[in-house]
Amino acid sequence: DPDVIIADEPTGDLDRKSADGVLEILSRLNSELGKTILMVTHDPLAAKKALRLLELDKGVLIEDRQIDEQQREGA
Repeated sequence: DPDVIIADEPTGDLDRKSADGVLEILSRLNSELGKTILMVTHDPLAAKKALRLLELDKGVLIEDRQIDEQQREGA
């Protein structure tokens, strides 16, 4: 039973409905079971679900910020 789940592009090749389902499962794993989710994504809608966002450009960290509740609700 891992404490951390690593998801590499979990919504990458999915239609929006399926992608939303995957994001809901990951969200529930975090909120209900206390799992830490480390997700790599190019999907801006998936990124908005994060509590913390680290953005890379050519392997260089260009942004590290917390996402507040209002920003997540707008996702």
